[in-house]
Amino acid sequence: MADTPISGARRHPAGTAPGGPAAEPEAAAAREAEAATAPADGPGPLGWSRGDTVRTVLALTLAGALLTGAWIIHRADGFGATASFSLLAGAALGILFERGRFCFYCIFRDLFEKGDSRGAYSVLAALATGTVGYVLVFTIRQADPVTGRLPTAAHIAPVSVALVVAGLAFGIGIVLSGGCIAGHLYRLGEGSLRALPGLAGVLGGFGAGFLTWNPLHATFIRGAPVPWLPATFGYAGALLLQLAVLAALGVLLLRWNPPQPARAPLRVDRTEIRRALFFRRWPALLTGGLVGLVGFLAYLRVEPLGVTLQLSGLTRTAMDSGGLLPGTLQGLDTSLAGCVALVVETVTDNGWLIIGIVAGSLAAALPGRRVTLEPVTVRDGATALLGGVLLGWGAVIGLGCTVGVLLSGTQALALSGWVFAAAVLSGLALGFRAGLHRS
Repeated sequence: MADTPISGARRHPAGTAPGGPAAEPEAAAAREAEAATAPADGPGPLGWSRGDTVRTVLALTLAGALLTGAWIIHRADGFGATASFSLLAGAALGILFERGRFCFYCIFRDLFEKGDSRGAYSVLAALATGTVGYVLVFTIRQADPVTGRLPTAAHIAPVSVALVVAGLAFGIGIVLSGGCIAGHLYRLGEGSLRALPGLAGVLGGFGAGFLTWNPLHATFIRGAPVPWLPATFGYAGALLLQLAVLAALGVLLLRWNPPQPARAPLRVDRTEIRRALFFRRWPALLTGGLVGLVGFLAYLRVEPLGVTLQLSGLTRTAMDSGGLLPGTLQGLDTSLAGCVALVVETVTDNGWLIIGIVAGSLAAALPGRRVTLEPVTVRDGATALLGGVLLGWGAVIGLGCTVGVLLSGTQALALSGWVFAAAVLSGLALGFRAGLHRS
């Protein structure tokens, strides 16, 4: 049988030229939607082909390489168990991001443009699950939260005007570049060429953030309050309060939760299992719950989740070598906990997590025929680059990104996570309303 692609013509949102900023996520969604609604029998998109055999073998080979690599670095000098765990945790995240479309660009474009809130429940589920896990870790490591001492390594940051501005810049950067930092990483596994200028812009944005850090720290961040909910309400009170807020947001979002189309009677056969595993978007609550579980285990075993530690470290190392930075970045080098790195000379645990995200996404995308090299125009590359700069700058000033602050920070019951989330959502709303994803 000839290798049959999932879809024929590319689909693009209204007002967007082929290959434009919104085309890449939209095309992936169109391919997935068509595959999910294809007939279960006959020579439709799920008919097995020679190409499917090749893709499946490649995915299994990559999965084997990840497991082998984890075993090797577990035994290697200078790395060990935490590096091995980080690689496998990254692979799990890559699979979940790719199969569940756990992408802040896609989720909130659907909400703000289409009035569809279903994807947003994955974020709420990740926050709820991770919060419960974090509280378990806190009770083990720090029995009394009212001592004024913050939990070790948790992403609990000062709340200031700088955090709000960083979140706004980050949200606008997501819209302009077509994804957040984690989104660009997992789309690399799907063959996204536009992710490359986006990530290049992120590195440049890190540099801009380091250059502006000291004056912003002196003006806004130093001395700003660092609210941690358990210090005021205790573990039980803070947990109940946060879960209640998440539940209220879930009820509020029901008004934008369109009715599900009628589905055919459930069939349990190889075709239906294959469609559910590799073609249909995984359910939002399942995806989010598993992302939250990985976040909890990562904090228990290694460090809070984040995707900027290694990348920002590369930028800072290069700038430090060139004499472009001051000797000390005030606060960043001493007291502040977040997902922004010091000078690095090797692959850190966070670096292995990033490698795992890209590899896991590729392994998940291959059997579902979603690995496609999307062409990049000059305009696409320019908007991705500019948006990436905003992402990188916002990540440095905000001490992390949508994974390191919005997810890990909020799961840690830090008010900074909520403030960053509100600012990012405001930036997303402004960006989509202004049509930056189509400009």
